[in-house]
Amino acid sequence: MLELLLCSMLTILPDYLFRRYAQGKRLGKEITFYSLWFELRWGITGCLMLTVGLITVIFYNHPSTQNVTLFFRTVPIVPEINGRVAEVYIGASSPISKGAPLFRLDSSKQEAAAESARRKIAETDAETLVARSDVLKTEGQIEEAKAAHQQTLDELETKRELQRRNAGNVAFRDIEKLEVTLQGRKGAIAAATAAKQQAEERIASLLPAQKASAEAALAQAEVELQKTVVRAGVDGRVEQFALRPGDIVNPLMRAGGVLIPSDAGQRVLHAGFAQIEAQVMKIGMIAEVTCASRPWTIIPMVVTEVQDYVAAGQFRGGEQLIDVQQVTRPGTLLVSLEALYKGGLEGVTPGSSCIANAYSNNHDKIIAKETGFLKRAALHVVDALALVHALLLRLQALVFPFQTLVFGGH
Repeated sequence: MLELLLCSMLTILPDYLFRRYAQGKRLGKEITFYSLWFELRWGITGCLMLTVGLITVIFYNHPSTQNVTLFFRTVPIVPEINGRVAEVYIGASSPISKGAPLFRLDSSKQEAAAESARRKIAETDAETLVARSDVLKTEGQIEEAKAAHQQTLDELETKRELQRRNAGNVAFRDIEKLEVTLQGRKGAIAAATAAKQQAEERIASLLPAQKASAEAALAQAEVELQKTVVRAGVDGRVEQFALRPGDIVNPLMRAGGVLIPSDAGQRVLHAGFAQIEAQVMKIGMIAEVTCASRPWTIIPMVVTEVQDYVAAGQFRGGEQLIDVQQVTRPGTLLVSLEALYKGGLEGVTPGSSCIANAYSNNHDKIIAKETGFLKRAALHVVDALALVHALLLRLQALVFPFQTLVFGGH
């Protein structure tokens, strides 16, 4: 409507003034409701053409959208393991600090596993004490085998000496028996030494390895036991927390509620502009927004990011081909807007819907030496028309509360 009024001042009004003062035609006389089109056809036609062109120039170079939202992050409250809820520490909606417990799952299985690992460690320590006693026992057996070996060796040497002096004093068979007995004594020493080495290796390698395995099993059991208590990962507020003792939770299928971090509001507005604006939207463009949660307020913004792809065209590989006609909605160009001044978005509720205008700036092209006069003048006109769009945004911000509360029935 504003564009139509502006264009009528440049087309219909001069046409009427010409008819009135140059041709002497008057309203209600020569110019009536029935002759209006014939008398002012040039002005009306020019007004319509100029209005369409003006609207096209304004909305293309200074795009507008109502698809603007202040997104915020949420964290689902889910345990790392399946289980049945044994105890709940908070209500359905309450503030929460980082590390504070939310609820606890039944931990009887994890406690049993931890106790089993502790018993295994105690058993290993007891086996270590027994193995040390075995070392002492084998040392005594070695000493006993050495003493028996030495006694047999002395007896054998004595009888050999007696036989050397007088062959008839000692029977040859007695010497052979002592030699065999001596070999047996050597074997006993070797067996006792091997038993000692085995006991020492068991103390040095086997039992420490078994204890380390038991300690690892205990650590794993304690970790699993800790997982039964679900805690808040960040400071924030818990909402829609409906878990009660006896409920079964599953990390893949059922969440216990939603945790909204304290810094959930990214303080960045995301706007979806029409795809035709892809060549116009640039990082650094000045923009303005008005939000439903902060009425009658125009917030200066700046474009900080322009997504170089449209989400409607995404696909995930599978076993079926995708038909392009399945993409029924064309999708929008995602643009990130940040407040131009510090604290600009204060008071805007996260999740609030907004209206945004972005304004093109052709100053660099205008002051460039290679830009011709006509192009420079046209760019001046394009930049000046941003005033019309800014005025439209302010009119929208002005009537939005009345439109919502009075005419919307809210």
